[in-house]
Amino acid sequence: MDDPITVRHRSMDEITEGLHLVRRSPRGAGTLALAVRRPAVDAREVLAVAELDPAAGLVGDSWSQRPSSRTTDRTPHPDMQLNVINSRFVELIAGPDRDAWALAGDQLYVDLDLSFDALPAGSRLAIGDRAVIEVTDQPHNGCAKFAARFGRDAHKIVWTEEGKRLRLRGLNARVVVGGTIKAGDPVRHG
Repeated sequence: MDDPITVRHRSMDEITEGLHLVRRSPRGAGTLALAVRRPAVDAREVLAVAELDPAAGLVGDSWSQRPSSRTTDRTPHPDMQLNVINSRFVELIAGPDRDAWALAGDQLYVDLDLSFDALPAGSRLAIGDRAVIEVTDQPHNGCAKFAARFGRDAHKIVWTEEGKRLRLRGLNARVVVGGTIKAGDPVRHG
């Protein structure tokens, strides 16, 4: 995905009107809609099949080379290996083109309730036949790139009380058990 993709920025009204779809996300069991590797800054590869690894995160992703301001030595944060976002929210702000979804910069796009109530830190999610990830307590915040790609209103809504409660910008996770995953795989709490 090297061609520039532009997304029509939705208005606050459009986003607010569509939030009922996000609120209806399945709780406890859902589906992996998309896996995306970030081999370099601003590069995205939508994957048919992805490999999760406890040491590497999503294999081939640049997480392990990204310095973190949240670690004392600026090494990659172990509790921020994976960024997971709700696929219904991404579709709401980016439209149905899954290549446009990848602009969010997350690795896993799931049709699942990601709210704090449904998935507190420490919750585990099984993906596919074998892989298991764990939700961490590290916040996943929208950045200037998110606002530039999806619009100021999309960025604003993730910072509302409901946006934070629903984790509209997603959550951070780490890989506990490695495995191969693909779009369409079940994602189960537990």
